[in-house]
Amino acid sequence: MTPSPALRGPRLALAVSLALLAFAGNSVLARLALRDGAMDPASFTALRLASGALVLWVLATLFRKGAEGHGRWGSALALFAYAAFFSFAYVQLEAGAGALLLFGAVQVTMIGRGLWRGERLAAWQWLGLALAIAGLAGLLLPGLTAPPPGPAAMMVVAGVAWGVYSLRGQGGGDAIRVTAGNFTRCLPFAVVWSLLMVKDIRLDPAGVGYALASGALASGLGYAVWYTVLPTLRPSAAATLQLLVPLLVAIAGVSLLGEPATLRLALAALAIVGGVALVVQVRPSSRIASR
Repeated sequence: MTPSPALRGPRLALAVSLALLAFAGNSVLARLALRDGAMDPASFTALRLASGALVLWVLATLFRKGAEGHGRWGSALALFAYAAFFSFAYVQLEAGAGALLLFGAVQVTMIGRGLWRGERLAAWQWLGLALAIAGLAGLLLPGLTAPPPGPAAMMVVAGVAWGVYSLRGQGGGDAIRVTAGNFTRCLPFAVVWSLLMVKDIRLDPAGVGYALASGALASGLGYAVWYTVLPTLRPSAAATLQLLVPLLVAIAGVSLLGEPATLRLALAALAIVGGVALVVQVRPSSRIASR
């Protein structure tokens, strides 16, 4: 997609911040809906995608009539794979282990693709990436037992799928119309998945509300913003910025879910933010080859 001329400097920073907050919101809402088995993951996924598709269709119809972009089936499949495996994995995974697996897989997918396409990281960028990953590991790993292999594999698949979806978002037309098209194309996958899991359906009012909020706000609007900023970011920067999401989830856990604030959280915050700043600010030694 072509980046908006207005997305420069403070406006770009604000848009990126809103997108990352939306990603963190998805994790918090999923934890609230799926913990203790209050809602089944297939229903959460279907409601999330359907509400996101509805909101985006309204926005595209009202405000983007003349814009180009319709979404793509490949992107829709990647988006559905992320949403489905994310939900199923979080039923059994600890939140910290799940976030580490998810965004570790995103890192490998997006940075690997960038390097394959010709992007090169400077020494300080490698240092920044290592510092951010070390901060994330310090935030998430201590005290956690080894995650069960099945859910862990699901979360890795979710991370790879999200990395693929983000990479595919670097071209294709107006961000809102493309995201609306991708969400709409997800619906047949979600319907089939729900029919296969119909015997396991568990719904409760709070869980439905969390799923709708996750789809309409954190997913639909959040992903449209993310698609808008992606053309302005290198794959390494886009991947590394997403390391901030588990940190935001941890902060939300302190402020919203009553989890304790610790010195470890503060030190991890410094490492992650500092590492991300190095990767994003240092200019690469060579640009990505033209797409």
